[in-house]
Amino acid sequence: MSWFSRLFAGSPSEKPEAEPVLHDGFHIFIDPIKESSGYRVAARIEKEIGGEVRAYQMVRADMLPSAEAAAEMTLRKAKLLIDQQGESIFG
Repeated sequence: MSWFSRLFAGSPSEKPEAEPVLHDGFHIFIDPIKESSGYRVAARIEKEIGGEVRAYQMVRADMLPSAEAAAEMTLRKAKLLIDQQGESIFG
């Protein structure tokens, strides 16, 4: 496959997006980031406000050794962020 066709083709490492977790009207899309030293806590948080879907990308410094541990920590951190800041995260 040429570099040009790879540019427009989907990456073979792409994974289907997981179902979001609903918390207080917010949708949490858990998506830890794979790095050389483990998995970084990361998620996308969305909520429909006034007919418009607003999104916030949460990326934390926390690194964990497994994707499962990172997913659990991500969910806890995202829920805490929502509980503390609510819609102001979209700022």
